[in-house]
Amino acid sequence: MTSCHSDSELVRVHSTEEVIAYYPAFSRIDLVCGNTMPSQDDQNVIFCAEAAFTHDLLDHFEHANIDGDHVSAGQRYQGAQCRDNSGAFTWHGGKWHFIAGNYSDALDMAAQGGGMGFGQALIVVDGEAVTPLWRSGNNYYRALCEKDSKLCIVDSKESVDYDVFVAQLVRYGVTQALYLDMGSGWNHSWWRDAKGITHEIHPWIPKCMFRTNWITFYRQ
Repeated sequence: MTSCHSDSELVRVHSTEEVIAYYPAFSRIDLVCGNTMPSQDDQNVIFCAEAAFTHDLLDHFEHANIDGDHVSAGQRYQGAQCRDNSGAFTWHGGKWHFIAGNYSDALDMAAQGGGMGFGQALIVVDGEAVTPLWRSGNNYYRALCEKDSKLCIVDSKESVDYDVFVAQLVRYGVTQALYLDMGSGWNHSWWRDAKGITHEIHPWIPKCMFRTNWITFYRQ
């Protein structure tokens, strides 16, 4: 699918009784890796959230501490092995791709195209929930999704059981969904409105310092 653009809203926010969906009007996507989250002072960043799992809580950054091989700024890196990574997301050449199963070749293509990519757990494929469900538990959940040929990030409005969140995504009408890392600290994220004002989703806490990567949407 191709990127979406908007001259009015940087991020369109759509809320239902169950979920909140964020639709960035982006021109570029990257996987920012390191110790530091993308700065809210960077006016070109319009949305960012934790993407791949972090393997261990380290006091320094290593690409090998990101679960799964990944591509950042057109460079492929080897990550830690992760049995939960059942698929991936890539972006290059102005198009995004959700991949089910082995995604090594897709990462190579993303790197060759100067793009980005990371592995994660697939939740929805072609409008159907992936079963058996890969996890359980009550939490605030988030997924990177495709809906009506648009890319969006969908959050549960309340803390819910995982199977409830999966059902919420299906009811919302997403055709593809890939999990984004959540939990206390990892759920801290932010987006930018049309006036340039940033809005944080879930608070920053000291545990945030252990995060390693963010899917980052740019307007330029």
